[in-house]
Amino acid sequence: MHKSAKVILVVFLLTACATTPISDRQALILIPEWQEIQFGEQAYKKALKDQKDSENTHLNQVLKRVGRQIAAVSAMPKLDWEFRLIESEDKNAFALPGGKVAVYTGMLAICKNEAGLATVLSHEIAHVIARHGAQRMSQQLLLTGAMMGASLSLRNNTQRNIIMSALGLGVLYGVTLPFSRGDEGEADQIGLVYMARAGYDPEEAIRFWKRFSKEKGDKNPPEWASTHPADETRVRGLKSYLSRAKYSYENIKLKHGLGETFNLPVSADKNIPEKPKPVPGVSVETFN
Repeated sequence: MHKSAKVILVVFLLTACATTPISDRQALILIPEWQEIQFGEQAYKKALKDQKDSENTHLNQVLKRVGRQIAAVSAMPKLDWEFRLIESEDKNAFALPGGKVAVYTGMLAICKNEAGLATVLSHEIAHVIARHGAQRMSQQLLLTGAMMGASLSLRNNTQRNIIMSALGLGVLYGVTLPFSRGDEGEADQIGLVYMARAGYDPEEAIRFWKRFSKEKGDKNPPEWASTHPADETRVRGLKSYLSRAKYSYENIKLKHGLGETFNLPVSADKNIPEKPKPVPGVSVETFN
């Protein structure tokens, strides 16, 4: 490579580095934010096309209220945040660039209360704030040598595979690709502070993950074989971040504590639809 070209490349990569809020981690992002948001909105429409929204008015109101409170204290309060409650026994949630967040009703039994729900929502919101989808897309562009930047398009077959994979799906649609352990740990760290700033007791995050671990039982693969951290590792990480979150919590005026405890219907409802099938372009945060 010519010397001047090398200099240009180095300058380009340096200017493409962004500092993530809360974690202060340096991240390489080659995708313009407007384009990342566009991809997220397109994927969100596909994700919800065949999904059934929950008809529980009260729980929908709670979800939107808690989500908006967390989004308001995030680094991107002016995004077009949207929170949807999907009727499904799946214990999952997902977030997409641009502030599109969905939670399955099956998750609420483990959340148990508003602070548990805040744990899930703040984690998902943190993925959006840290722009983990754009980070992964940038890494794949570098690996493929395809420095395409703003010329990326979902209409291009080769580029579509890069985009879909970065947003959470492999080349073969239906194969979900969760974020890396590093991204998961960072989302935990950022989310813990955000839920505290929003007025929810951050210690409930520890209890939530312990409940979730108990729910999963022995289903987890060993940590070395999983992109998600083992539950024990996750809890240790959260405990190490807790002091900062508690400081934020203690210094806000309006505290919700654990908030409302959910009064959930018995899950024997036969009207609950089948487990939703993966949709191309959906970044699903798989908790189970």
